[in-house]
Amino acid sequence: MGRFAPQPPLPGGTGQLGQVTLGGFLDELPAGIQVLSDEATAAAARGAAVRWVEPSELEDPTPYLLEGELVLTAGLPFLGPGGTAAALEDYVARLVRAKVCALGFGIQPYFDEVPGELVRACRQQQLMLLQIPQSVPFAALGLHFARLLEAQNLQALRRLSEATGQLLKAVLSARPDAQVLETLARHAPVRALLAGADGRIRAQAGHAPDPDRVAALLGRLFAGSGPRIEVDSFAEPGFGTVTGYPLRSTRDANIGAVLVGADGTLGPVERNIVETAVGLLEALLRQRTSGALAPGQLATGLLLHPETALSGASRQAGAGQDLLAQCTSSARSGTLRVVQGIPAATGAAGRRGAGEGPMRELLQWRRLFDTKLVELTDYGFCAITRLRVDGAATAEAERLGWLLAVSEPAEPSDLPAAYRQVTSLRRQLQTSGRSVRADQTSWSVAGLLGPEAGSMLARQLLGPLLDLEPAKSHGLLRVLRGWLAENGSWDASAKALGLHRNSVRRQIGQVGELLAVDLADAATRAELLIALRFVDPQPAGVSAAAAPHEG
Repeated sequence: MGRFAPQPPLPGGTGQLGQVTLGGFLDELPAGIQVLSDEATAAAARGAAVRWVEPSELEDPTPYLLEGELVLTAGLPFLGPGGTAAALEDYVARLVRAKVCALGFGIQPYFDEVPGELVRACRQQQLMLLQIPQSVPFAALGLHFARLLEAQNLQALRRLSEATGQLLKAVLSARPDAQVLETLARHAPVRALLAGADGRIRAQAGHAPDPDRVAALLGRLFAGSGPRIEVDSFAEPGFGTVTGYPLRSTRDANIGAVLVGADGTLGPVERNIVETAVGLLEALLRQRTSGALAPGQLATGLLLHPETALSGASRQAGAGQDLLAQCTSSARSGTLRVVQGIPAATGAAGRRGAGEGPMRELLQWRRLFDTKLVELTDYGFCAITRLRVDGAATAEAERLGWLLAVSEPAEPSDLPAAYRQVTSLRRQLQTSGRSVRADQTSWSVAGLLGPEAGSMLARQLLGPLLDLEPAKSHGLLRVLRGWLAENGSWDASAKALGLHRNSVRRQIGQVGELLAVDLADAATRAELLIALRFVDPQPAGVSAAAAPHEG
């Protein structure tokens, strides 16, 4: 029978998911089915939800019925003594007490028409009565209802999925409290407000009700404990029914409350959306007040006693290292790495959009590097992680439009040095267009300078030579490069350049005069050699034949 009618429950136990009304069901049925009730009864019954379609030929089917079922019978219980007026009145009365939504009477094989006493009993007790022709089998009605219910369930699931997705996006917005409430009001016919533990309104969607009524309801909410709600009614539009949800910490302390007002009764889908929003707001407040305690304690220690927070043998150092390990999901003795990230290119997908809140981006890097220690900077972001940041993490960051610089492993006390190390690598990210790791990088002064700073150095040190007529400039630069490459040896440089040693001496002397530097100084020669790395050895328009040479 209908005791275990397949109604999918909502998460959180808010009843059936999709609903099929009696009016909607009748509108979809084949022609030939007649409504025998009066207009008032029929109009009132059309809005009732049909829980299931249940054929039954029992004299008393009510022990096996659920509230809201549509009962079908061919009249077998009404043969013989069951067909008297009194018996029919009792039969209908039992159905009414069981809160069935309607009775369907099938023509044939027992009756050629609906018994008049049954019609009168249903009209007297305001039970919807349908006449089912022989051409419409009861099984067809059941199958049709099942298909319609499935369609309603799918529609409700899509609505729930869309609302939940929008609520989750609201949590990651710049104004999560207000955005969650506004999203809730878009997906359910409600007005809502969020109050803090002090009773002050923090955010609201729609106009706020009378402050005194709100204060009284909040007082009742905060006076209790555990998971509970308070229901009230305000004489204001949108607040015919007001439901108060207390928000509590993991230790059952009051951290706020959500009040939701509606003019009518909410359906199961709307109730589920409300409960999802309330749960997200509670999670947000918990995160601010009691969640993720380690980062706040660590920051306090670093601000108050930075000289001992992570180094030495003091009590503060031990506590600081424990907190640092909690923030990075690592052991206290584990090594760490500093990671800096920059957008791969101007306008890259990784660059944060104008007006977008930082929470989404912070959570993105927290997830990728499994750490709570992330800061957003003017160049991009910086993170401290226990991970090695291997190819998979680098590939994921580059897919998001970012390039990474990763330091060598460092102890907690060496993190400032690791930060300086990746800062020096950041220019290499811009010039190479790919992520770099300190433990896989060949360090050089020219490599650290990069082309932009290197070109500025070359212009500053070699400007007088670069400003000469191209052929003359190229010749002197060629001699200077060859002489420096041979560590200032006249004979070796003359042989390498194909010049007489006196010619090399003369031209190096010219270079020293033009640059106004002492070429005998080793530091000066080193700077010039680095600067020459950023000067084209064969500029356009100057051929090798134009360079001064001797046989």
